[in-house]
Amino acid sequence: MGLSKTGKGITGHRGFQLAKQHPKGPVTVCGCGEPLLHHCTSAWATEQDAVSKESQRVQQGDVLSLRPPSPKSSACLLLYPTWTSPQLRSTSTGTGSAPAGRASSATLCSTGRPSKSGPSPISVGSTEVSVAVTPDGYADAVRGDRFVMPAERRVPLSFVLDVLEGRAQHPGVLYVQKQCSNLPTELPQLLPDLESHVPWASEALGKMPDAVNFWLGEAAAVTSCRCREYKVHKDPYENLYCVVSGEKHFLLHPPSDRPFIPYELYTPATYQLTEEGTFKVVDEEAMEKVPWIPLDPLAPDLARYPSYSQAQALRCTVRAGEMLYLPALWFHHVQQSQGCIAVNFWYDMEYDLKYSYFQLLDSLTKASGLD
Repeated sequence: MGLSKTGKGITGHRGFQLAKQHPKGPVTVCGCGEPLLHHCTSAWATEQDAVSKESQRVQQGDVLSLRPPSPKSSACLLLYPTWTSPQLRSTSTGTGSAPAGRASSATLCSTGRPSKSGPSPISVGSTEVSVAVTPDGYADAVRGDRFVMPAERRVPLSFVLDVLEGRAQHPGVLYVQKQCSNLPTELPQLLPDLESHVPWASEALGKMPDAVNFWLGEAAAVTSCRCREYKVHKDPYENLYCVVSGEKHFLLHPPSDRPFIPYELYTPATYQLTEEGTFKVVDEEAMEKVPWIPLDPLAPDLARYPSYSQAQALRCTVRAGEMLYLPALWFHHVQQSQGCIAVNFWYDMEYDLKYSYFQLLDSLTKASGLD
């Protein structure tokens, strides 16, 4: 899917926009004469409706909208389908969809030219964002006897998109993954295009999200976390993960698999990008050694970590317009398609009985020497 680097939403070559919803309305035509958006006329379109409208959608494109889930949806590891383009068609595994945003007034088509209707679009291409840069796509990963964090650069979003589409080159692998609520802090222009929270989750959890994060990167990039987390890692957050375009591939372990997941202590270090475009590893001497999960779940070394063979991994793919509810303390490893765009909502976990149980399991694992 091609990405446009201008406009008040991040758009694709058929006019897809980040979490934009128009339940009813006419087709919008760009200044170039190309149909931009075909508005959904039903808030809850069935798969049959989608198939019957396929030819029209191919010509006109669809709004990529993230809507509230159906009341019939279950509450664990949910996949919510919604309208997607033919190129981003998803396989439904549940009902409902992700949270809808307010309708934005700025729209672009594949040429980057604004629509005839509405105010001029606001460019986000020149906005600088924090980008993790690694030689192989693995940020916060074990390399030898070091735990190596990514180099970090501030570059215009337009440059990231140029690299993703092959129009520009940059050493290593780029990934917009700073977290710590990088969507409102680094790309506030996109805030009108989505809700500030997931209403049903906020009601169920009794709180608003602590952070709203934006993700964009190359297929080689593997999701990492910066707050003492792991290549296979767990978060102290209830995670509502929404894919806007492309797809994410999750490998999951429940907290009960902790006895089979190894930890070791590693010296922390950071990649540095040299002027020649090569990477060197520099130790972080002021930091203490960090407990890290050295195992690659895609190619586990069972001779070294035989206990991992007893772990029961779950795998799922989250496609455009779908949401995954990833409960707190679940271990996860995430890959993605090229140019995948995602937004996730972090709700602080409750430090209740389930947290105490996990701490007990963790302590028993360490005491028994299973690590």
